[in-house]
Amino acid sequence: MTKFGTFDTHAGLVERMASALGADLEEARQRGDGPTEEEARARVYRCISCTEPELCVKFLDAMRETGVPARAAPPYCRNKTDLERLASG
Repeated sequence: MTKFGTFDTHAGLVERMASALGADLEEARQRGDGPTEEEARARVYRCISCTEPELCVKFLDAMRETGVPARAAPPYCRNKTDLERLASG
């Protein structure tokens, strides 16, 4: 079973959510639009504080299966606003 409390697990969820929304965090970093290391860590800590990691994994798995970017992050996503902004621009 996945340990949802680990930093690396949640860093992966943040990356997957960004990808599901059509945002490329690495490309944003290369353009200079990416977050600072502190901002990236803050995203992961917000994710760690989420109460719905199992639903998040199910959402991300479903998005991966469709191959179509999600229109929006789930309402429970603590990084919803930030990741949707990155995906739109």
